Amino acid sequence: MTEFIETQAALLALYGTPGEAAQRKVMHRLIPTYRAFLERARFCVLTTVGPSGTDGTPRGDEGPVVTILDDTTLALPDWRGNDRIDSLTNIIADGRVSLMFLVNGSTNAMRVNGTAKLTADDSLRDRFARGKDRPRTVIVISIAEVYPQCARAILRSALWTGGDQSAGLPSIGDMLTEVTSGTFDGAAYDAEWPGRAAKTMW
Repeated sequence: MTEFIETQAALLALYGTPGEAAQRKVMHRLIPTYRAFLERARFCVLTTVGPSGTDGTPRGDEGPVVTILDDTTLALPDWRGNDRIDSLTNIIADGRVSLMFLVNGSTNAMRVNGTAKLTADDSLRDRFARGKDRPRTVIVISIAEVYPQCARAILRSALWTGGDQSAGLPSIGDMLTEVTSGTFDGAAYDAEWPGRAAKTMW
């Protein structure tokens, strides 16, 4: 029978004290080196928490995924998705958020913990305009903690160096066909997806 760790004392007995670098790297605002990483990051995972639990969602852009408003504030445009708005609903209920930023080729990650609010302010939405397209809302994040994550996880996974590992993966259409016991036309969904995405990227 599996025994679970249920106390802080038991956990600390296994792991001990973090090293100096792990403790000193945490900042409460962006410093130039941390800012430089975020300015290069085109992808992050946004994690939120709400009444129904947690939600993690990928966010990406063709340039920096967030705009730095000042040393303690980030802006993340909410571009088109599936309109489930799980993350946005959570932010309304509970503003706590975490973000993990990745830069293609870098074995490090940057982490941000803080709080978020939503706005449909026209002046802020206009900052992200792409032709006639603007995000419907912008997530404004107040930084509580920001710090880099060491390279071990990305090195272990060979995320950037392991080659294309997607061969044979089921498509979204395959998954929807299985979820609906075959009543959803997954093949048609997959065939139409590239054209639909091209028209609704922003």
